[in-house]
Amino acid sequence: MKRILSAAGLLAVLFSTSAQAEDLVFTLTNGTSSVLTHFYTSPVGVDSWEGDVFGDHVLEPGASVQLTIADGRTQCEYDMRFEFEESSDLDTTEDSQNLCELGSYTIHE
Repeated sequence: MKRILSAAGLLAVLFSTSAQAEDLVFTLTNGTSSVLTHFYTSPVGVDSWEGDVFGDHVLEPGASVQLTIADGRTQCEYDMRFEFEESSDLDTTEDSQNLCELGSYTIHE
């Protein structure tokens, strides 16, 4: 089972763990004008989404959060799924990226 842990600032969620060699750390920024309510990740090639990284929290427009994926894998390629508040005009968005190379990811409208 994959564990997803994160550390965040004022408006985001705080999940903490000590960093290990396998941990993948990146910054997620909400570059949209809508509240990001759910964020899911899974390694490329896995057919189901892991749990919502945000839990009961959200990522406000313009806010950033540092996330740590501490699943024990050495994989860098991850599928991502972004869901926005119901009142938003934005559709659910999915993308795949090499998060080791990026170091940060901004979701745009």
